[in-house]
Amino acid sequence: MVISNKPLRFIVATLVACLPLISFANPEQDSVKVKTEVAHEAAEGAHAEPTDVKSEIKEFINHHLLDSHSFTFNADKESGSHNGFSLPVILWDNGLQVFSSSKFHYGEETAEHNGNFYVLHHEKIYKTAADGTLTEGEHGHPTNVTPLDLSITKSVVGILFVAILMFILFKGLAKSYTKNGGIASGAGRIFEPIVLYVRDEIAIPNIGEKNYKKYMSYLLTIFFFILFLNILGLTPLGFNITGNIAITASLAILTYVITTFSANKNYWAHIFWMPGVPTPMKFILAPIELLGTIIKPFSLMIRLYANILAGHVVLMSIIGLMFIFKSWIGSSLSFGLAFVLMILEILVAFLQAYIFTMLSALYFGAGNEEHHHEEAHH
Repeated sequence: MVISNKPLRFIVATLVACLPLISFANPEQDSVKVKTEVAHEAAEGAHAEPTDVKSEIKEFINHHLLDSHSFTFNADKESGSHNGFSLPVILWDNGLQVFSSSKFHYGEETAEHNGNFYVLHHEKIYKTAADGTLTEGEHGHPTNVTPLDLSITKSVVGILFVAILMFILFKGLAKSYTKNGGIASGAGRIFEPIVLYVRDEIAIPNIGEKNYKKYMSYLLTIFFFILFLNILGLTPLGFNITGNIAITASLAILTYVITTFSANKNYWAHIFWMPGVPTPMKFILAPIELLGTIIKPFSLMIRLYANILAGHVVLMSIIGLMFIFKSWIGSSLSFGLAFVLMILEILVAFLQAYIFTMLSALYFGAGNEEHHHEEAHH
């Protein structure tokens, strides 16, 4: 078997689809409140400690689920010190504004650049006056202008890292096939069985021998791209890329676009003028079938996003129980549950990559179904 480096071309398409949307994928998990209830917390006195621990854990989980303009490995609220590094902030606000996120000091200070002032609040950048004041709307959300954010965020760094890693791995795999007469060597031996599995168990059965080759590049790219991002999200680096709905939406849109523009005329005939169906029913069913072509990729988006997001929340919540129990029994149980759940999350990482690739292949196969299949069916 000879593998070309065509899968690498689709990395560019994936990045193009994902990068512009990263900055808009910061759904706030709770209602934004600009003013804190300091007096209420002080009134709770000695009973405030358990609530404070729970609040800190909840805040940490919410912060992890959002994208970030910097890497923070450790933070001490009492001293105000942070361990990490900043990332480039790229805004379009009456021209291109480029500066380091260190100016925000991890969201604690107002950043000034070219006479403009910006505040980082819940990982969203707002334009403010020099004093950094945020104005609230009816529901407590800031009403300040949000400039177009094209920053190199943590998610973008993760995507670039995975793209480079895939390029190196599969470029080496392609070269090893050329040099060794179709035999993989080095790291390629690990990925060769997976490549063959995607071809023999996903692409050929669902698309067919005749048409599967033109989709193999995308299927291999999407499988390893999602898999590597899922695994990266399980590391202590704090990535939550596939738990970001903008990323999963971008991948689903790619599948939808490829299905739409590569489908044959029989696919569209089945949607708009189904054979063997009474004419009045065709007018009723055509809009439903057309809507179904949009619902299919939408389900792809939600499935991947919801499973990865839920896994992160549950895992971090169980780890947080160690700090709430404060006893060797409770902490040990929490650690055991977290360990078992982490093993399960590794399985989910592979499973979600498989499901996304499998369903994409099913949609491609439906788009290339031959006419005689329909006649046999009817």
